Amino acid sequence: MYLTQKIRIFPTQDQSQLLWILSEKCRLLYNFALSERMENWKANKDQSKEEKSYINYHKQQNQLPSLKDTFPEYKWVYSKVLQSTLKKLDANFKSFFALWKNGHNDAKIPKFKGKKYFTILSYNQSGFKLKGNQITLSHKHPSNTDLTFQLGYSIPVDSKIKQVEIYLDSSQKWFVSIIYELQEKAYVDNGKYQAIDLGISNIVSTVNLNSKFVQIKNRRADLFWKKKLAEVQAKRDHCRKYSKKWKRYNHKFVVMKLKCSYQMKDFQHKISKQIVENTKANTIIVGDLNLKQMVKKKSTTKPPRHNKKNKTLNHSIQNTGTMGRFIQFLTYKAQKIGKRIIKIDESYTTQVCCKCGLSKKRVLSERDIFCICGNQLDRDMNSSVNIMKKYLYLKYNDSLLHQPSVYEESFLHTWNGFTVINSLFRNRSKDGLMGSPLL
Repeated sequence: MYLTQKIRIFPTQDQSQLLWILSEKCRLLYNFALSERMENWKANKDQSKEEKSYINYHKQQNQLPSLKDTFPEYKWVYSKVLQSTLKKLDANFKSFFALWKNGHNDAKIPKFKGKKYFTILSYNQSGFKLKGNQITLSHKHPSNTDLTFQLGYSIPVDSKIKQVEIYLDSSQKWFVSIIYELQEKAYVDNGKYQAIDLGISNIVSTVNLNSKFVQIKNRRADLFWKKKLAEVQAKRDHCRKYSKKWKRYNHKFVVMKLKCSYQMKDFQHKISKQIVENTKANTIIVGDLNLKQMVKKKSTTKPPRHNKKNKTLNHSIQNTGTMGRFIQFLTYKAQKIGKRIIKIDESYTTQVCCKCGLSKKRVLSERDIFCICGNQLDRDMNSSVNIMKKYLYLKYNDSLLHQPSVYEESFLHTWNGFTVINSLFRNRSKDGLMGSPLL
């Protein structure tokens, strides 16, 4: 498995100046390559399928030697850094076309890089030397400034470094990002499972085979900072752009924004580590969320004054990275200690009663389920039970797996067997979603 360690560095004035010079060369290369691709696409869009000839990464990479002969300044940058710049452009284009083919018409083509933003310097596999807590980066600039930085964190000795990136964040702090390979422990299915339903008000609602529930409230640092950020942003917008007063408020706004982001990441790291290490289950099942669909605006014919109740979850989901990033934290922390995260479709798990299987459409404000069968349960806990049932259903339908254990049979008996599973899959079949939800 690959992990990334972000470490802050403190370059001198000469080192900072040199890094900006190397970054400018990478920025120009990125923009020239992007312009070449756009012109190539315009020239080929009206051609027949046999006559089309698009530029790819390998063609642009092969042009680097001639580019260095024409513009010797590009020789200052280590060759792998220039290649990585073209790889990032190629990855951006592939991502754009993949989204476009999947029906995301709002996907935007890669943009040109501005001069005031630092372009990331990426050293892939070579061009750097790491010795203890010290890292040295290669270059061929005439100044011969030594790019050696002290690190406050040492990478594990048994790990293999794959890539090193150096960048400048929005608060003008320098960081080096080290990507290294770490040997993960082998996964062993111990017959114990933990199902997790992710949410906004409750970051996790979990249940195990013993029907023991654990629910953790989400610490919404973004709501704490939201009003303060709005006040600073309003003061900044009333100033003349790029004036001294505007820059002062803008710097304050950026620092507050970063502090909010760091607080949310810190909370997610602590909770994900607590969940993975404190559970005896080696298999953790989480709901696979379609985040892009969740944040889309719903079509409505109501007047604008009624649309406040129909607002989206964009700020709570995408703007803060609460749910998608949290699954990533869970996944790599579980792999490090030999556990596995399995994503499973959670369609209708909130609408169906986990006890009797009765389906009922519920609004987001309905946080507790009161079913006619007498079941009274928190909405997220109800969903976690249904997620566990879905996984057990798919597990039993796999002929390669063993018969259910005592704990699994006890769990199904407690929550009325497969009655709810049949309701869930019946609802999915009505919408044409009968495919296997196990990913």
